[in-house]
Amino acid sequence: MAMGFFALSVFLYLGLSLDHSSPSSASAVSSENVEITYGSVLKLMHERTKFRLHSHDVPYGSGSGQQSVTGFPNVDDANSYWIVRPVPGTSAKQGDTIASGTIIRFQHMKTRKWMHSHLHASPISGNLEVSCFGGESESDTGDYWRLMIEGSGQTWKQNQRIRLQHIDTGGYLHSHDKKYQRIAGGQQEVCGVREKRADNVWLAAEGIYLPVTESK
Repeated sequence: MAMGFFALSVFLYLGLSLDHSSPSSASAVSSENVEITYGSVLKLMHERTKFRLHSHDVPYGSGSGQQSVTGFPNVDDANSYWIVRPVPGTSAKQGDTIASGTIIRFQHMKTRKWMHSHLHASPISGNLEVSCFGGESESDTGDYWRLMIEGSGQTWKQNQRIRLQHIDTGGYLHSHDKKYQRIAGGQQEVCGVREKRADNVWLAAEGIYLPVTESK
């Protein structure tokens, strides 16, 4: 591993700011055999539209009023990085692989809040709102998502199509072509829907994938 890549890994993992000219997206690993492990920092790409799952310190003007989550068209924006975390009370640790069916959390790298959902209506479509909530020491079951790998994969790898099902509501992480005009002009709505649809499939895209460290 080159020293430049290692240094970038440290910056990402510690959650330090990256500007839009960061080489992070260019250093993404593309091998289909790359395992996604706890502690990895990545962008989730909506399969159909190619927008990245995104958040920033802008609240919804309706519903919960919590920090908004959107789909973002610009690949290089640092507000689209998420850290893959285990849920509290498990034995999972940094570097462990993640099996299909596992309940996990996603921590927004910049604001340190957790991807969250609940029964509030999403602003555009009226589906389940997806927001960012809490902080380093504040998390609840509204932050829990079940990893569901499409096909025969047993552990999460970068090339695999996945769905994320919210534990409390049963909604699948979803996006579509419906776009905001005001709070996030040009960005598309991210929400939860309770049915499996083509628009709730995601893939791991740019990121820093920590090597597997679990005992075999």
